[in-house]
Amino acid sequence: MRLFGRREPLHVRLAREGGVPLVGAEPRPPWDASGIHGLHRPREWDAVTTAEVPGLEGERAAFVVVPGGDLVVEEGPEGLQPLAEALERELRPPYRAEAVRREGALWAVAGRRIELVELPGIAGEELELTVRGAERSLLVDGEHAFGTIPLLERPGHAVRARRVDGELWEVEAHPL
Repeated sequence: MRLFGRREPLHVRLAREGGVPLVGAEPRPPWDASGIHGLHRPREWDAVTTAEVPGLEGERAAFVVVPGGDLVVEEGPEGLQPLAEALERELRPPYRAEAVRREGALWAVAGRRIELVELPGIAGEELELTVRGAERSLLVDGEHAFGTIPLLERPGHAVRARRVDGELWEVEAHPL
């Protein structure tokens, strides 16, 4: 026995007797292993909702709604207007949407705002234009092409565009 003091600090003894685990008593789990690192994942959808659509065939659907409300179906059955109407309570065109059947006639549908531009006379289905200073690099369907597309030029950005329908293209710009 010690002459002055206790064998263990009072707070340790009280915590032990009360069944309270001590902070630092057990090794901490590595935070990076669980994915907690302080950075938020970018939000994938601007709006998510459900809709009851009896008689709609299929299990999945992907579509684009252009200004004016017209639908361009990329995957799934025709007759997706009720899904678009449910989504438009929270989201205005233009947007890209995906839907999946949940149970019976219940569908989950999610949409993301998009930028659309008209590019008349452009060949191909996918474009990528990179502008860095005076240097420009244009890819059309993965192949190098000469020239540029002024409507897509954004200095210091890589701009990707993919054809939605006819001369209408969806555009995404990413900083370099």
